[in-house]
Amino acid sequence: MRKTAIVTGCSRGIGNTIASNLAKEGYAVAGIGNSPEEKIREQLDHIRQYQNGFLYVQGSVADPVMRERLLNETLDQFGRVDLLVNNAGIAPPSRLDILETTEESYDAVMDVNLKAAFFMSQLCSNAMIRSLGKLPEYTPRLINISSMSAYTTSVNRGEYCISKAGLSMVTLLFADRLAEYGINVYEIRPGIIDTEMTSKVKEKYDKMIAEGVTPIKRWGKPQDIADAVIAITSGKFGFVTGQVINVDGGFHIRRL
Repeated sequence: MRKTAIVTGCSRGIGNTIASNLAKEGYAVAGIGNSPEEKIREQLDHIRQYQNGFLYVQGSVADPVMRERLLNETLDQFGRVDLLVNNAGIAPPSRLDILETTEESYDAVMDVNLKAAFFMSQLCSNAMIRSLGKLPEYTPRLINISSMSAYTTSVNRGEYCISKAGLSMVTLLFADRLAEYGINVYEIRPGIIDTEMTSKVKEKYDKMIAEGVTPIKRWGKPQDIADAVIAITSGKFGFVTGQVINVDGGFHIRRL
């Protein structure tokens, strides 16, 4: 049986690039996304081209029924889960000052970015524990894709910042709980990445990058995040868990 990865939010952007790179490395990939398959066939073909096995479930990762379906169909088709990448994330429907943020927006962002990641981790962790000792070369891992917004305030999208800060604690909690089973947990913290989500504020970030908001003066690319995922799956970080890997062009450096 091939090593198998579950990638949430696999239909575009960072998630699609991560899934494609994992497939290239020989993983069977299972993913979930909101878009009907016929509308994103080109993106999904990026994953399928490596012919290592691919399962796509259409639905929201915020729906507990869809989370269970994703896991069950993955196990039915591939027999194992070696890697969970909690990548799915949404921005607020409207950027509102925190003095005006609505409960509807808060709940929608939290449900996808934080709650779904927590319970997807719970589901997959239990499946991984059940597989320990039963599969050859089995070293399962969890990776959370957070954001520099985990520690950087944006008062016009506070619910997004809170969701990513919470995801950092999810990383620590599962790293602590799963260590006894040899299941390591990592957090990749992207900076300013060139995706559909950031396309609406491209001019703003073009100017900030040119003025040196990051020591490395360029946009990050989805491939930069995928490279970090592949590095983790290499097995070279066996004595590392609960660790944040900043893929942010140096944004996290405090400078004078």
